[in-house]
Amino acid sequence: MTKSDITIIAGDFGGVWHEGRRDDIQLALLEDLPFTMAFVDGNHENFDALAKYPVSEWNGGKVQFIRPHVIHLMRGQVFTLEGHTFFTMGGASSHDIEDGILDMDDPNFRGKHIHLLLENQRHFRIRGRSWWPEELPCAEEYAEARRNLDAHGWTVDHIITHSPPTSFAAILNRPKDELTDFLEELRQRASYRRWLFGHCHGDRMLDEKHQLVYRQIVRLI
Repeated sequence: MTKSDITIIAGDFGGVWHEGRRDDIQLALLEDLPFTMAFVDGNHENFDALAKYPVSEWNGGKVQFIRPHVIHLMRGQVFTLEGHTFFTMGGASSHDIEDGILDMDDPNFRGKHIHLLLENQRHFRIRGRSWWPEELPCAEEYAEARRNLDAHGWTVDHIITHSPPTSFAAILNRPKDELTDFLEELRQRASYRRWLFGHCHGDRMLDEKHQLVYRQIVRLI
């Protein structure tokens, strides 16, 4: 492989998290790999840290260059890679927050935190530390996705997302939300060859066009 080869992560990249030297070391290792690494964002990203990177244009869509060959493919974009078109839409609803989301500005934060740990209620997140509301797209990101799809006649070769559409979320025991509903509209309306998504921690071919990926690497081109 060479830097002209592109590997795409279907969300939960996590390489931009701590900010500073700890990220720099890991990102340097990724930059040294013998290929270009691109990713759509998942729900487990530090969106505050990610937002600090400038937005650029690359192969027809908006990106953030984390490193020259580590690239965030932003939401609602259409990219042309080696003559194939790719629609990308990051984001998903966190499913490991049944015990709540804590806010460090809450004067009772410490007590609530200790209580959850003592009660062995570990499915909680902390706002701005391990959970961000930006895990789901905003109205403008949906609008931009629709504009870009309109410009391509809702026809692309490949779709890469983190969340599944609602019909597959139901099969995989994940709840529906506004993003899965948007993706379900995309599934029913768009013309495409393959759709790969992550989020559900498994490797599974759902039908001839839709594939859940986790550890598996799938060659598309």
